[in-house]
Amino acid sequence: MRFQLLGPLALADGPDTVVLQPSKPANLLAALLLNANSTVSAGYLQRAVWGEEQPATAKAALQTCVLRLRRLFAKHGVTGTAIEAVPGGYRIVAGPPTLDLLAYRDQVRRATAMDRDPEAELYTLRDALSLWQGALLANVRSAVLHRDEVPRLAEERLRVVERVCDLLLGLGRCGEALVDLWTATRVYPGHERFHEQLIEALYRSGRQSQALAEYRRVKDFLREELGVDPSPSLRRLELSILRGEDLGPVGQAALAASAPGQAAPVVAASGEAVGSGSASGEVVGSGSAAGAVVSRVVRGETVPQPDAETPGSEPAPAPGPDPVPAPDPATIPTLVTAPIPTSARAPVTAPAPAPVTVPPGAATGAPSAAGACAPSADAGVGPVPGVPHFTGRAAEAEAMAARLTAPPPTGPADHRALAVVVSGAPGIGKSALAQHVARQVGDAFPAGRLLVRMTRADGEPRTADEVAAALADALGATGEGRALLILDDVVDADQVRPLLTLGGPPGTGPGLAVVVTSRMGLGGLIATHGGWVQRLTAFTEAESYGLLLAALGAERVEAEPDAAHRLTAVCGHFPAALRILTARLLTRPGLRLADAVDWLGDDPLARLTLTDSPGHSVTGLFDRALDRLDPRLSQAFTHLAQGPPELLADGGPEHEGPVPEAVREQLADAGLLEDGPPGPYRIHGLLRAHVRRTALIRDRRTEKV
Repeated sequence: MRFQLLGPLALADGPDTVVLQPSKPANLLAALLLNANSTVSAGYLQRAVWGEEQPATAKAALQTCVLRLRRLFAKHGVTGTAIEAVPGGYRIVAGPPTLDLLAYRDQVRRATAMDRDPEAELYTLRDALSLWQGALLANVRSAVLHRDEVPRLAEERLRVVERVCDLLLGLGRCGEALVDLWTATRVYPGHERFHEQLIEALYRSGRQSQALAEYRRVKDFLREELGVDPSPSLRRLELSILRGEDLGPVGQAALAASAPGQAAPVVAASGEAVGSGSASGEVVGSGSAAGAVVSRVVRGETVPQPDAETPGSEPAPAPGPDPVPAPDPATIPTLVTAPIPTSARAPVTAPAPAPVTVPPGAATGAPSAAGACAPSADAGVGPVPGVPHFTGRAAEAEAMAARLTAPPPTGPADHRALAVVVSGAPGIGKSALAQHVARQVGDAFPAGRLLVRMTRADGEPRTADEVAAALADALGATGEGRALLILDDVVDADQVRPLLTLGGPPGTGPGLAVVVTSRMGLGGLIATHGGWVQRLTAFTEAESYGLLLAALGAERVEAEPDAAHRLTAVCGHFPAALRILTARLLTRPGLRLADAVDWLGDDPLARLTLTDSPGHSVTGLFDRALDRLDPRLSQAFTHLAQGPPELLADGGPEHEGPVPEAVREQLADAGLLEDGPPGPYRIHGLLRAHVRRTALIRDRRTEKV
């Protein structure tokens, strides 16, 4: 049994998760877990449970809450973790295996020790960030905890996100960093460090105009909303871009600037290092120069005096109009190039770039090759993350696990058999199933499990050559024994076939099990390499209900079972829609499910989106899938979705004319048509509604023109 704090407060046992309902005992449990292994005073616990104005019976009621928690532990079989009454208060004992917050901090500490290996540090930090499961303590209604604890945890996560982006920039993987930075800058527009990283990533990727546009956007925001100018480091970066200067490689000092835990951390009463970060990604910045210095000490940075001459510090800007004054280092908590003694870090092993001469004031239109990030180097290889609230697919998961753990196949060295191809419609849960099973069978793969994203964030597929190069490094760093590889979101068979032959990456063959996820059926790949196909369809009614139970908690769902079933029906039992729905409901724990049915039913397509993350939406998912289609197939699918169901039949209505079987087969292979009945094919209700809605909006725009 495991406690989950990095998201809604929950108890997890393997794939089964129980999200606690908002209550006084839940407030108490959260307060104890946030200070695990330390004595928490009864006075603080009373404030955490009831707020600053406590009832006269608060002391006795606190003991009752403790008893209720102990009964809850016994009910769910919690062992090895107990609430102890100690002089002055209570204490709960936990460790990394039983509390995700401690596991997260343990992962971050291990990553800090990997400063000589940026790739390993990056993978470890990303694995740590995968433990954050959603809005932090969304089901805990304690004003004290949200005031005192959530900002501290938010800052803890923020520093790791900054470090990950710095590592990506330092490794030349700007395209990968852009994925996180676009979201971070839009959600937290006042956080200048993220903007600085984003502008640098754009410029290094050869997108000078976008970098300058982003600088102007953040400059306008800071002046209009906060009444301040951009930081000196941002202004210097703008000046370098205007001049077309070479930024040079991201040096070791820059990478070290955001490394968490390099010096003795500030220790809280709980015995844990004080940091920051929120499951929701909430950002809390420093409020003063003194706070900036403290935040840098927590991250392990050396804070030099303003006039200190430190090796590796940023040179003064070249002469030019309106020079920017040098900043006081103590007032800039997140400066990328913050000076740090070079002896404290590992030496830079990358070769120095060739010198580039740029005339003062010359604008080249793009950064030089020495300072550029090649998008092709962004291979997207990393550890397999966990899947929150995974449910359903029991038979599929069991069958996949059996296939993956079976003895490796034998055969010609250049004719390797795939383990599993997981295919189906966009948003049907292919990646979630593959990742869930990979975590389940981890013991069978001592050399590790890797997730390879075969498509970039902009929808462009990665080439087999660049993926093979990244895999050669990643597999070379794994241990002995078998490894498991998930090739996620494969576009076609040709993209992955070179990775599965004798000329593929080291380890390809009997020592490597492979799972491929794709919207396409990949029949050609199965024909040439063998393997087993798992085609996913929408959830059954029972699986949809089970997902609501796992995500929202039994108490909330079972209180309104009819409304819960109606919600799953409105979502069409579509996994992506259900995930978005449960995320929205978790952020509104007081909303009745019956009210949610009416609210969602009015316009499900518009409301199946996350307002703080617009990329997570059903409409966006369908749009990206349709954009991948050949224009002729897209036109044919639009015709099918707008017409009557009989269009999907072999003959079709006489007045409409039949749609060729070859076209329907291609659309089915792309995951856009499901198996019937009625007839051989059908279109999912949400997808049909989306196509019709899009066509209606397009027609209205045309009419206005």
